[in-house]
Amino acid sequence: MSGVMKREEILINATPSEVRAALVESGVLQEVQIERASRVGLISNIYKGKVSRVLPGMQAAFVELGLERTAFLHASDIARNPHTETAATDQELDIREFVHEGQELLVQVLKEPLGTKGARLTTYIAIPSRYLVLTPNSVGIGVSSRIEEENERERLRCVVEELRGTVPEAGYIIRTAAEGATREAVHADLTFLHKLWKSIEEQAGRTPAGGLVYEDLPLPLRVLRDSSSPDITRVRVDSEAMVSKLKEFAEHFVPRLAPLIEVYTESRPIFDLYGIDDEINRALNRKVPLKSGGHVVFDQTEAMTTIDVNTGAYVGHRNLEETIYRTNLEAAATIARQLRLRNLGGIIIIDFIDMAEEEHRRQVLQTLTDRLAGDHAKSHVMNVSPLGLVEMTRKRNRESLEHVLCQPCPSCEGRGFVKTAETVCHEIFREILRQHRQFDFQEVLVLARPQVIERLLDEDSAGIAELEGVTGKPIRLQSEGLYAPDQFDVVLM
Repeated sequence: MSGVMKREEILINATPSEVRAALVESGVLQEVQIERASRVGLISNIYKGKVSRVLPGMQAAFVELGLERTAFLHASDIARNPHTETAATDQELDIREFVHEGQELLVQVLKEPLGTKGARLTTYIAIPSRYLVLTPNSVGIGVSSRIEEENERERLRCVVEELRGTVPEAGYIIRTAAEGATREAVHADLTFLHKLWKSIEEQAGRTPAGGLVYEDLPLPLRVLRDSSSPDITRVRVDSEAMVSKLKEFAEHFVPRLAPLIEVYTESRPIFDLYGIDDEINRALNRKVPLKSGGHVVFDQTEAMTTIDVNTGAYVGHRNLEETIYRTNLEAAATIARQLRLRNLGGIIIIDFIDMAEEEHRRQVLQTLTDRLAGDHAKSHVMNVSPLGLVEMTRKRNRESLEHVLCQPCPSCEGRGFVKTAETVCHEIFREILRQHRQFDFQEVLVLARPQVIERLLDEDSAGIAELEGVTGKPIRLQSEGLYAPDQFDVVLM
């Protein structure tokens, strides 16, 4: 696999209210990011926060940022003096040693607000550029694990170590894109980052508590800055104005990509090129079909994501074990792609079909791990548990595709199910009896969904006749097409 040349394209669809960026590999959508003017992402933004409440029992503090919900700062995310800092466990930390109510401090957003939770913050500020990430509150030098050649890792570390003597003390992370970069390019990056950090410090001094100090780049520029893959062959954008901005940015920060940026002028929408909109819609479905006839089911909850693999109609191999193995192999590759496409993170539990042979289990896990290798989000895959489940984590910082594009169903309020028409009919019967025991009336009017009314007129017509006998009053039925599936009204006349 590693020897096969991949052709990657970045497609950017830009409108005044929404920007969408898609990464396509050999004609197949791998990743999509969406940013809307009404809901711009907060990741990497720097604020001057004000501590509103300290919770010693949780070793955390709530911080006001001027957003809808207060943000969350854990003691482990508070920077200490790098020269005196000692390794302390979470149990040994005391949040009260670092912050107090009313205190103002510079914080950066680690994770977007998710569901009912506010943003997760850190005071370990990290400012990325093309080759480096500047960490002003630390002193170490780290190297991306994706730079695998030991000689190159050491070369880059030595370059940064040599250059850091020319600027104020700080820490650095050498990014994947720095592989092969010249000393001059790294020096320019380092100088730029220190100028930027100085301007951020000056802006922080002028910003009132709860104000935004520094905003990360808009989505199209972030995509270019973070594109470390040497396999990118084209960047196509359907907005001439955006192309100009991207080219200007690329010439300064990503010179290799500058000549690859082109405007897309065809009448066909740019996301129709590889059926990207169709892929996005399919990524919102629970069930993903496999070519073999099996399928994978994704269930996303607030606590975790569970994934179930089923053979379905697949019976194409010599015996059951071989059929299961082939289905699981295909599912592993599909799951890795879908995790990235759906931007699912946190705890993920995968229920592959049980395999009897240890080698088959190893091969399926290896396929999953290999396919996750190209993912920008860090993941960690555990071995098969005693219950036959694969447990893994994937770093979650932005909301999933489902949370960006969808909202809970107003009928079931996100539960994923509604009461049957039969259940609603029995509830109506009980309500009529309850009203009969408490009030006097001449007749009863029942309003409900057409499916419920049809059942009352058909399968449950005997129940209606029995109730009319018990109450001694006529019962009229009225269909209401706008009612929710389990909504009804019993009106006494």
